[in-house]
Amino acid sequence: MAQTKRLRGHVEDAQQVAMLASPTRMEIVMTLESLAKPATVAELAVQMGRPADGLYYHLHALVDSGLLEQEVEDGDRRYRSTTPRGQRMRLRYKLGESGNAKAVRRVAANMLRMAERDFARASNRADTVVEGARRELWVARLKGWVNATDLVEINRLLGCLAEILDRPRPSRASKLVALTWLLAPLDAKPARRVAGARKSD
Repeated sequence: MAQTKRLRGHVEDAQQVAMLASPTRMEIVMTLESLAKPATVAELAVQMGRPADGLYYHLHALVDSGLLEQEVEDGDRRYRSTTPRGQRMRLRYKLGESGNAKAVRRVAANMLRMAERDFARASNRADTVVEGARRELWVARLKGWVNATDLVEINRLLGCLAEILDRPRPSRASKLVALTWLLAPLDAKPARRVAGARKSD
């Protein structure tokens, strides 16, 4: 059963999810999936802007966990995601205090820290576009009331965004971006009574 879920690109096992709680390991998986082809350590290092020596330990751990596969081609070790080509690795959530739920929360926290880092780096660059139709730096927190139909539409639109980002790199002129979102239900606090107001009979 676990093998079937993995081949479909869904990760549910708590230990596998916990592997992705490391920002470096998460970045490795996302980079490999964005490249849409097996890559050597050197190629990964260039894409991630990290020294190759610092990636070996994480690559071995990801291979041992079953999240990556290693193949040898022309004497070079290449790595690829176990997710089917054209798909991205997805986490399955179990709620409550399960091992899965705790691991997923750690992954979510690291994703938000990565987004904070991405925003800080982009905001320090003079060529980052921050206005207009080609804006590429944007942070916001929206809070509002939705019904069941609205939730269906929100999830449809998020799915459209995911499809755009899931495409293989179309050309060398294309730009690499990161998009992070969080959708969560909130506990609505009861309306505060106005001072002096009386209950109606």
